[in-house]
Amino acid sequence: KTAAGCPQPGSGRRRQQLRKPFIGGLSFETTDDGLREHFEKWGTLTDCVVMRDPQTKCSRGFGFVTCSYIEEVDAAMCARPHKVDGCVVEPKRAVSREDFVKPGAHLTVKKIFVGGIKEDTEEYNLRDYFEKYGKIETTEVMEDRQSGKKRGFAFVTFDDHDTVDKIVVQKYHTINGHNCEVKKALSKQEMQSAGSQRGCGDGSGLMKGGSFGGRSSGSPYDGGYGSGGGSGRYGSRRF
Repeated sequence: KTAAGCPQPGSGRRRQQLRKPFIGGLSFETTDDGLREHFEKWGTLTDCVVMRDPQTKCSRGFGFVTCSYIEEVDAAMCARPHKVDGCVVEPKRAVSREDFVKPGAHLTVKKIFVGGIKEDTEEYNLRDYFEKYGKIETTEVMEDRQSGKKRGFAFVTFDDHDTVDKIVVQKYHTINGHNCEVKKALSKQEMQSAGSQRGCGDGSGLMKGGSFGGRSSGSPYDGGYGSGGGSGRYGSRRF
């Protein structure tokens, strides 16, 4: 059973990932039972755990809940902000271990990069495809400034970072009949931040101390993505 508009990953592990949000910013007093009691308001949990230091057994300030259905995760995300034991907590869809090693996987952004689009793909094609995931703010198919020729990639900005997190769980999407690669769109500053923070996490999309370390979207992109002579950057790749 899947929510309307949710990606359809091919593996069981990916499906479970969609049902297992990370909960950051927990009070150090919050227990497994306390976390479960709060999030069971939005569905039946199959697992709930507050992560603890293996030596001291003290809470690390974050945990995970596993819902029975993706719709329950969506309902909990729609109910943000959440307060547990007096602390406003940050629910976020968990990042898999294989994705965590990628730059910026843990960052909170509202913009996606769509690569591999063909010449016949227009902005309305992107909007028609991605609007099922969430509210779209802007779409932009990148063109060469001098020739006006499309450069084969685009950007879509949403009103909520959770929409982006849900979309990028599935790496490839079929848009206008073509297989396209989708990633989080990161500014130069966000890429530098991601690079400086790599190696700090435990493989679950988390930073030390239980915080995400992610930066909110809105930092300047300094004209980088394809503006100016066809040498724009997306992350560490050039187009």
